Amino acid sequence: MTARVLVVDDILANVRLLEAKLTSEYFEVCTAMNGADALEAVDSFKPDIILLDVMMPGIDGIEVCRRIKTNTQAQHIPVIMVTALDQVEDRVRGLEAGADDFITKPVNDAALFCRLKSLVRLKMLMDELRGRNDAPVLGDASANLIDLAHVETGATIAIVDNRGIIADRIQDALGGMHQVEILSDPGQTISLSQETDLDLIIVSFDLLDHDGLRLCSQLRSFERTRQVPILVVVDVDDQSRLMRALDMGVNDYLHRPLDKMELKARVNTQIKRKRYTDRLRFNVTRSMELAVTDPLTGLYNRRHMDNQLAVQVANAASRGKAVAVLALDVDFFKPINDTHGHDVGDRVLQELATRLKAQVRAIDLCCRMGGEEFVVILPETDLQVGFTVAERMRRAIATKPFNAGAKQGPLAITVSIGVAGFESLTDTPQSILKRADDALYEAKRSGRNRVVSDAA
Repeated sequence: MTARVLVVDDILANVRLLEAKLTSEYFEVCTAMNGADALEAVDSFKPDIILLDVMMPGIDGIEVCRRIKTNTQAQHIPVIMVTALDQVEDRVRGLEAGADDFITKPVNDAALFCRLKSLVRLKMLMDELRGRNDAPVLGDASANLIDLAHVETGATIAIVDNRGIIADRIQDALGGMHQVEILSDPGQTISLSQETDLDLIIVSFDLLDHDGLRLCSQLRSFERTRQVPILVVVDVDDQSRLMRALDMGVNDYLHRPLDKMELKARVNTQIKRKRYTDRLRFNVTRSMELAVTDPLTGLYNRRHMDNQLAVQVANAASRGKAVAVLALDVDFFKPINDTHGHDVGDRVLQELATRLKAQVRAIDLCCRMGGEEFVVILPETDLQVGFTVAERMRRAIATKPFNAGAKQGPLAITVSIGVAGFESLTDTPQSILKRADDALYEAKRSGRNRVVSDAA
């Protein structure tokens, strides 16, 4: 894994040493000797990660970090503070300014590269999600970490500790702000995660008769917990297991003995990131849904119908799979709009969509082509069964009046349906749709409120 790294230190020897180490591992390196130059380099070099010295003349590292994290264009860049300071108060100040991690001088190479790779992986994930949010479809699609700066309560946190050494202390520090679940049986973690949406999992590496590292590995292997932040509690001298944990995707760590202020700062950082990435994922999912769905009815739109019908026809041709297509049109829809208004017409279409979906399987696709025209694709369904499904739909619509909010009362609505299916290797999506449309027009000419099938 490689990345663009910005190294900031006011001592030239330190800069050159870090630059040489990173270059030898094929990282692309940019350097700055003071805070002002560092802020300029953030804009021009656009690093993937920043190694930032704390003690610098002029603008110190803490202030540089704070400015980076309040810049909506740069706040997602991970910052590792490189410092000779080892006081808890200094780490808390850095974390509150937005720092993602700390490395103490002299820098241990293995620890440095492990932390770099761990944070770069996180940034790449966030960059991908943010990239998919470039065309916002929701009001909060452009939300950023600053928006969540004070969202630090109400999280659900699981603490895995069967010795009782750290759980009580953590609960005492966090219990008033978050819902805390203490798990004395590490095996309960997986089952709890399947039932509860966790915002953070804290794992003690001092578990009795259980390997905390293996538990972290299991959590990363399950879909439900793959993206849940994990914070581990380790001894200062347990660097080997800590680096393995970071390499497998653990997000953060605390050393014993625990300091409450540092605990709160690291927990809040992870919760803030979790909520931010959750929002990004929601926006991405919503964007994808809106790209393939009709906004009025919630059914699939024509673009998605075209793509999926092409797939089904290809499967029918290559694998001998049947497929039926239903073309459906609301009878006498224009008078509904003209007499009662378009708002009533919209409600009719929405109720119609609900009834259509109730009559099909999960693998079937109900699509709105536009206006009052709909298409239903029935995979692995032959023409005869397709006709039966269409007739069931027709009855479900015709036998129960629509409550469309019309002042004169419920409206009687009927539909005409044409059915066609894959008949030969010469069939195309267009030819099948054409036959379904022809059958639909025949149903209209024959008196409406009926189903007609059209074989090739």
